[in-house]
Amino acid sequence: MRASRPAVLLALVFGSALVVWALLKGMYSQLPPLPWTAVPTLLLLALGEIVTGVNLRNKIHHRSAAEEARPVDPLSVANMAVLGKASAHAAAALTGVFLGFVLHVLPDLDLPTPRHDLIVSVATSVSALALTGAALFLEYCCRIPKDPEAEKNDRRS
Repeated sequence: MRASRPAVLLALVFGSALVVWALLKGMYSQLPPLPWTAVPTLLLLALGEIVTGVNLRNKIHHRSAAEEARPVDPLSVANMAVLGKASAHAAAALTGVFLGFVLHVLPDLDLPTPRHDLIVSVATSVSALALTGAALFLEYCCRIPKDPEAEKNDRRS
């Protein structure tokens, strides 16, 4: 499995933003105001992925608090890498969805509902970006360190 690519994440953001913006042209008036519930949810997920990444990285590099820490299970590291990649892609798509809302409501800020939806959309987009960053960090923490002997041989060459 390869690490998430920035071009794919940007394509998800811009693609979903355009699709949502186009869909909202015809159906925005039928939707209820956006709820705030996604903001704390995304931020808690981001925090969980950061904590998991730091703990996993410490275990991989044998910097655990316990003297005789058990070695890390390779399957759990692979599962966390998959979680990081899936979270990065989903959060990028969510960022685009709420940026699509931002693009749609910008011209109507004199009305209360679009103004509320703009504030919620911006906050949710920022939260989704935070989750994207945390997911990329989790992916980074799942990388296997190079063998110290191989690094010494590379330096000699």
